Amino acid sequence: MEEGYELDLTYITERIIAVSFPRGCSEEVYSHNLKDVTRMLKSKHADNYLIINLSERRHDLSKMNPKTLDTGWPDLHAPPLDKICTICKAMESWLNADPLHVVVIHCRGGKGRIGVVISSFVHFTDVSASADQALDRFAMRKYYDDKVSALMTPSQKRYVWILNSLLSGSMKINASPLFLHCVILHGIPNFDATRVCRPYIKVYQGMQAVYSSGVYHIGQGHRDRVCISLEPAQLLKGDIMIKCYHKSDVTSEREVIFRLQFHTGAVQGYNLMFEKEDMETANKDSRFPDYGKVELVFSEGPERIPGADRWQNGADVIVDYNTADPLTRWDSYQNICDGEGTVATLHSSLYDSQELGMLGSEEEQLVLKRFLFCCFMK
Repeated sequence: MEEGYELDLTYITERIIAVSFPRGCSEEVYSHNLKDVTRMLKSKHADNYLIINLSERRHDLSKMNPKTLDTGWPDLHAPPLDKICTICKAMESWLNADPLHVVVIHCRGGKGRIGVVISSFVHFTDVSASADQALDRFAMRKYYDDKVSALMTPSQKRYVWILNSLLSGSMKINASPLFLHCVILHGIPNFDATRVCRPYIKVYQGMQAVYSSGVYHIGQGHRDRVCISLEPAQLLKGDIMIKCYHKSDVTSEREVIFRLQFHTGAVQGYNLMFEKEDMETANKDSRFPDYGKVELVFSEGPERIPGADRWQNGADVIVDYNTADPLTRWDSYQNICDGEGTVATLHSSLYDSQELGMLGSEEEQLVLKRFLFCCFMK
C-alpha cells in the first residue's frame, strides 16, 4: 500500500472488486482516497460499475458514483436475512445484464461485512452457476478463506450458514410463531469483585427494541445458572438480536456480556443453545467461563410452559424491575434507521436500465418471500 493511502482494493475476480477502508481512517484521508478510487474505476470501467455500499450511507460516495446501492448495516453485526438476498440478487442482475459490468463492494470498517456478501454470493450463485464460472467461484472462496473469514463475527458466520442451508435444501424455513420464554445463562461470568455479575437483557426484532428485562442481582456463591424470564413470553419473528449487559453497582456503567443474532425461520424445535464461541464479546472475554452457554427456550404460544418451575432461580438471585433507570432503558440502536440501518434506493439511471426498482425494507421482505418460496417450497 502506497504512503498516504488507507485502503485495500482487491480484484476478487475480474468482475468483483472489494474496496475497504479501516475503521480508524480519518474523514480527510477517506475523501482523498475515495476520489482516487473513483478516478481509477471510471478510467478502467467507464460507467459499467455498480457500487454496493455495506457501510453508512454517504452523500459524497453516491455523488461521485451515481450507480450506488446503499445496503449498509452496523459494523460487526449480521445483516437481515432478506438484505443478504437483496444484495445477491442485485449483484447477479447487474453482472448478467452486460459482460462489461463489474461490481464494487465498498466497506468502511471491519471486513466482516465483505465476508458476508462474498460467501453468500458464492452460495447464491452455486444454485444456477455454469461450469465456466468455476474459476470465479474458486477465486471468491479463496478470498473468503484467506482474507475475511477470520474477521467475521459468530453471528455473521451464522447468517451465511443459514442462507447456505436454505439454498442447499438442508433446512426448511420454520414459519411457526415463536414465543421466547426465558434466556438461561449457564455458568456465571465474573464481572465484579464478588466474582459474579448483574445481568439484564435487551431483545431486538429488526433492530428495534421489543423487550428489556430487570437487572438480576446474583448472590456471591451462585455459580450454576441464572434464568432471565420473559413474562409474558415475547412473540418473535424474523431477525432477532439478544444483547446481555452487566450493570456495575460501583461505576453505574454497563458492559456487554454477550450479543447474539439469529433468524426465527432457522429455529428448528424450541431450544437454541449458544456456546461461548458462538457469541460476540463473550467469545473473546476471559470473564465469561469457557464452559459457559446461553440457552433460549421457546414455545408456539404465550402460555406458561409445563414444568417451567425447574428454571426458577434460588433465593440468592434478586431481580430489580426499576425500568425507569436511564442506563437500562438506553437503547444503543435507537438511531439505527437514520444511519447504517437504512437501505436507500438506487439512482434512477440504474434501476431504469436494469428494472431493479426500489430496494427498501418492504421490497426486501417481498424479495425474500419470493426467493424462499421459489427455492425452498417446491
